[in-house]
Amino acid sequence: MYKKFLLLILFIPGALFSQNRVQDYINKELKTDSLFINSVTGILAVDALGNEIASWNPDMPLLTASTMKTITTGVALSVLGPDYRFSTKIAYDGKINRRGVLKGNLYIVGGADPTLGSKDTVAFSIDSIFGVWAQAVKAAGIKKIDGFVIADDRFFVDETIPDGWSWGNLGYDYGSGTSGLSFCENLSYFEIEAGSDVGAPVRIRPLEPYANGMTYINLVTTGEKGDGENTSYYTSNLSPVGKFTGTYGIDRGLDTIARSNKYGPYTCASAFAYYLKNKGIKYKGVSNINDFTFKNGIEVSDSSTLILITETFSPRIQEIVNVTNRISNNFYAETFLKMIGKTLAGEGSYSASFRALKEYLNGKGLSTYGLTQNDGSGLSRQNYVSPRFFCNYYNLMSESDTFAEFFESLPGPGRPGTLENVLKNEDTALKSTIHAKSGSLSNVRCYAGYVDSAKGLLKFAILVNNFDCPTRMVQPKIEKFMKELAIFGTEVDEVKVNQVTK
Repeated sequence: MYKKFLLLILFIPGALFSQNRVQDYINKELKTDSLFINSVTGILAVDALGNEIASWNPDMPLLTASTMKTITTGVALSVLGPDYRFSTKIAYDGKINRRGVLKGNLYIVGGADPTLGSKDTVAFSIDSIFGVWAQAVKAAGIKKIDGFVIADDRFFVDETIPDGWSWGNLGYDYGSGTSGLSFCENLSYFEIEAGSDVGAPVRIRPLEPYANGMTYINLVTTGEKGDGENTSYYTSNLSPVGKFTGTYGIDRGLDTIARSNKYGPYTCASAFAYYLKNKGIKYKGVSNINDFTFKNGIEVSDSSTLILITETFSPRIQEIVNVTNRISNNFYAETFLKMIGKTLAGEGSYSASFRALKEYLNGKGLSTYGLTQNDGSGLSRQNYVSPRFFCNYYNLMSESDTFAEFFESLPGPGRPGTLENVLKNEDTALKSTIHAKSGSLSNVRCYAGYVDSAKGLLKFAILVNNFDCPTRMVQPKIEKFMKELAIFGTEVDEVKVNQVTK
């Protein structure tokens, strides 16, 4: 009896009070590295029961970058359901006379479908959608529109972008804002070609579908060989003007670039109107309800009084969420955020959506202490989330009815998506256990998600802010943290083995 008791005493200190390899790695490698000491780092990893595995500043709210998308997409899946589909309606006001003339306007009534006109493989072909719309117009007996083709984007409150997005981000393809009627992910495409000599003007030509009415200022010059594509684009919804600056390398060939279009609804109406014209259906003009620039002073009818012609639907949001998290699509994420507000609060605005998301999580028993949200995608530098909130949120998601869909949407090392080249030379089986979202802004690098381990589902977040060096210098040690956590998940629990042996 005495010997058994002595063995137990000797075993417990070694098993329960020594640090695990993950905490050892943080203490010996991260806390002694000047790159991390001089930055702000928050880390937390917990086991399947929520017990802490390793931590460093776990309660410090930090910039999230695109790890914010896991909060937006997870809540959207839970609130809307994985089978939800966005809709777009074609309707009209006025009357159709005997000659087939619509004495009124034709409306494209948006339902916030983020895939409408998108070039992503998840989207339905815009030609097929326009074909369905045009066929329905003809089936309604309309041969001519004695009025306007109107972009009806009233489904969301008219806010092109969140307040926290910086001016320098607004022109790029990742800075396009969502709207009640979106088109081509609210992007415009341009053909770009260098001049014949260094310093010569660069040719930039807008491609269809055009954002009709835009004025483009092109100040881009031909750069030296090896300069690459180094252009900037500035635009807003306050004036239909886009300004290109920067350089384009002389050795670069003809290319196509995508830039933000703040007039997506009007572009959609213009593109469909042109499609109708090619089908022999004429119209007076094009208008956009929510935009004073292209409203054209016409009177519009209330949505509830419109006469419905047809309705088309997006793919299921489960498929859209997969794309959102896999390639980190900001536009889709912002749409999901506003849909949360529209569904739970009856208003598709940012303020309503932030409030509704927090109230939803509170209602599920999750404290939102440590969550400050300024957008749905993580582009804003006013998003602040603590590692502890992330882990608590992931624990809540693991118990939800839509967890399988959410979990499978998260990319991982070696799989297509933003983590494809993470832990590139490591064991495939080990990498396959990691399901997480990456996030990157200038001087910010983050990862958050799960490790599907032999010890159960581990949750983690590592948020590194304000490092004063290239990302490539901190990246290896961030990846090593995830590797150590994955290895920890494969280790046999020493306490349980000893108890079974006894």
